[in-house]
Amino acid sequence: MDNCDAILRTGLADLGLKNDAQQCEKLLKFIALMLKWNKAYNLTAIREPEAMVKRHLLDSLSIYPYLQGQRILDVGTGAGLPSIPLSIFYPEKQFVLLDSNAKKTRFVQQAMMELNLNNVSVHHERVENFKPDTGFDTVMCRAFADIAKIIDLTSHLRNPLGILLAMKGQKPHEKLPNQYEIIDLKVPFIDAERCLICVKP
Repeated sequence: MDNCDAILRTGLADLGLKNDAQQCEKLLKFIALMLKWNKAYNLTAIREPEAMVKRHLLDSLSIYPYLQGQRILDVGTGAGLPSIPLSIFYPEKQFVLLDSNAKKTRFVQQAMMELNLNNVSVHHERVENFKPDTGFDTVMCRAFADIAKIIDLTSHLRNPLGILLAMKGQKPHEKLPNQYEIIDLKVPFIDAERCLICVKP
């Protein structure tokens, strides 16, 4: 994993993220856990450690400047992306990870324990059935549907001042709501187009 460590540290520097040895250790341990569980749980189609660092860790962390508030919800978190990498850098924020796939939430719970992440909780639930007591400051996802559908499915989850962050590849062609911003993301070592759609109240 030596090369992974070098890629990770270079990528974090490119993103402007100050880091310490413990944070890097946790991020690389997370990749090791994904590799181990992927054999049985099919968490991700990406199976090479170096590619995981680039396309999972650095891609997730590229949105760090845009998180708002203290309570963050990750809809359709899958293997814990982007929340687990972000939670390592934001121990003061509370991350709630939501997914309807029981195998993936089991993996996330195990990763949460092994990485000693006290600011993360996991819920096995469909997004439309998830009814938290309080709305979230930021609702985010690695876009699993078109923006209109994402807004419709998550509107009950934001507080009155909350934002929605949807990670996308290419810029969407569909009609977007009035209060939105498209932010170009620069992910180290990834040439493909990446963007973040921010939907505001």
